[in-house]
Amino acid sequence: AALGELQFGTGSGGLSLVYIVIGTGVGAAIILDGQIIRGVRNFAGEIGHATLDPHNGERCACGSRGCAETYMSGPWLERRYHRLRPENSGVTGEQIAHLATEGDPAAAQVMNGAGEALGIAIATLAMVLDIELYIIGGSVVKAGDVLLNPARQAAPAHSFITVGPRIRIEPATLGDDGPILGGGWLARR
Repeated sequence: AALGELQFGTGSGGLSLVYIVIGTGVGAAIILDGQIIRGVRNFAGEIGHATLDPHNGERCACGSRGCAETYMSGPWLERRYHRLRPENSGVTGEQIAHLATEGDPAAAQVMNGAGEALGIAIATLAMVLDIELYIIGGSVVKAGDVLLNPARQAAPAHSFITVGPRIRIEPATLGDDGPILGGGWLARR
């Protein structure tokens, strides 16, 4: 998906980006100067398990506390919403995003928290990698600006003044075709 976006989508014409997928979990693909950064054991990009709040954060399935995933993945959006609105059982992450756009205060609080967490995670990546473009894909990105605007506000607030204004957070444009196009491009290469 990251290669597809780099070659044919939001990142076309560039050489570096981070593609963050948010769905059941949270992960990222890092492309720096046209090369995929895989890491020593192919674990580079596990931004979902970057710790945002080790003291007051929720216990993650990985055993740590306050992982980015516990703020923005679909299942965690549902848990957070149900705590605020227990009478609304069975509401999905997509429905929570829709409710937020309609003015539901609990849904707006959950989505703002998710967007802020995303922005903080992106700020951390920007400070470490010095990459400017962050493309967000996966099912949760269907929330659109309800998720992305808080992220766009949080990222510059949590990074150097020389880094923050250059950070771009954009939705993936290729959707389900991104992985196919990226895989095809890689095979031809």
